[in-house]
Parts: sequence; C-alpha cells; structure tokens
Amino acid sequence: MCTKWPRLAGKNAVVTGASKGIGAGIAKHLAAEGAAVVVNYGSDKEGAGRVVAEITAAGGKAVAIGADVSNPADIARFFGESAEALGEIDILVNNAGIYELAPLGEITPEHFHRLFNINVLGIILSTQEALKYFNPRGGSIINTSSVVSIGSPAYVSVYGATKAAVDGLTRSFSKELAARKIRVNSINPGPIETDGVHAQGLIETFIALGEQTALGRVGQPEDIAPGVVFLASDESGWMTGESLHINGGLK
Repeated sequence: MCTKWPRLAGKNAVVTGASKGIGAGIAKHLAAEGAAVVVNYGSDKEGAGRVVAEITAAGGKAVAIGADVSNPADIARFFGESAEALGEIDILVNNAGIYELAPLGEITPEHFHRLFNINVLGIILSTQEALKYFNPRGGSIINTSSVVSIGSPAYVSVYGATKAAVDGLTRSFSKELAARKIRVNSINPGPIETDGVHAQGLIETFIALGEQTALGRVGQPEDIAPGVVFLASDESGWMTGESLHINGGLK
C-alpha cells in the first residue's frame, strides 16, 4: 500500500493542553504532517504562542485558543472558536491533564476532584463538544493516558485512577462512535521529561525510572508524538479502542 505524504494534509486537528511538554510535541508533529492545528492552553498563553510561532515558521498553520477543559461554558466557546478558525474537525487529541503525587494519608477531596475534573471530565466535555464540529466523513480521537493506568505505583493512586478511567472512556467511546467512522484510541506514555516534571522536582525520579526501561533512558515528548500521528492517520484505519503503550520497554 502506498502511503500519502504528508500523512495529514488537509486535516484539521485540535490538541488540548498543547502549550508545552507532550502536547506541544504532538501539535508540532501533527503540523509537520500537514494538519492545521488548534493549540489549546489553560493558563500558559505565552507557551502556546511559542508553539504556534514554531509551527508557522516551518510553513504550517496553527492558532492558539485558551480554555479550561473542565468548564462546560469555556469548552463550548473554545470549540466554537476552533471551528471558526479552521473549519470541521478531523482529529481531536485530548491531552490536557495534571499530575500530582499524594500518599494515601494526604489525599483530600480537593486533590481528588482537581485531578478527575481535568483528566477525566475534561475528556468527556471536550469529546462531547468536538462531536458537534467533527467531519461527517469521520476522523480520529486520541486520548492521553499513562502507563500508570495499569502499573499502579505508590503515591499516585488518584492520578492512576484518572488514567485507568481514560482507558475505559477510550474503549467505550470507540464503540459508541464507530458508526460515525470516528476511531478512538489512547497513547499511554512511560516516564517523560517535561517542564512540569522539572517544576515539581521529580526529574531525578523520572530519570531513574527511565534507566529501568529496556532502552535505558527517560523519554522525551518527541518520543510520544509520532505515535499520535500514526493513530491520527489512515495508517491506523483498522485500530480503535486500543491503548498504545510508548514507554521504552518499562515493565
């Protein structure tokens, strides 16, 4: 089979949580493959602007639009503006999420709801609203999960529970949306070096985890983005309801 290049030419993509880290890498890779991209941000407008500038400097098309994915009114406005900017949506990447550690004795309702509101409710609201603007010919939805959805390390019980929920949403949505020719899959990254990891003082922990992988290093956002491009493209046309683990061989 001959694959067309660039693989996403003529497609429109929305990436939530794309001002930095994994989301920024995804947005730039989608654009490099020909997609026009909405770079969503929660609070980091400057970071989103840098991602857009890098995409446009390379000849791509991108716009930055802010929104809180856990706020229904905000997300309705966001997708309306996204459709005005680019037109029908072909690709949705539900990447917005937060990572927080909390041992069992320190879990609070605030911690629980903060993580579930962004990591789980945010995907539900974004997917519901995006469907109003999806291309009638179908498309692809990719949710960002994590290896902790099944790995279940200590001190990340609530975060891990949110990612297990993401895997469940992925499988269920894939069945609901198949009739609309919309495929739904997830990516499940292993330890990735991001600005957020550095900001939380966790980089040494992540480097140590990376050294435990079969490939012996911590991952980078650029290691994750090609998997998203694959799931967004016709090359994965018979894949839906799957979780793609990209973790350097972490066991």
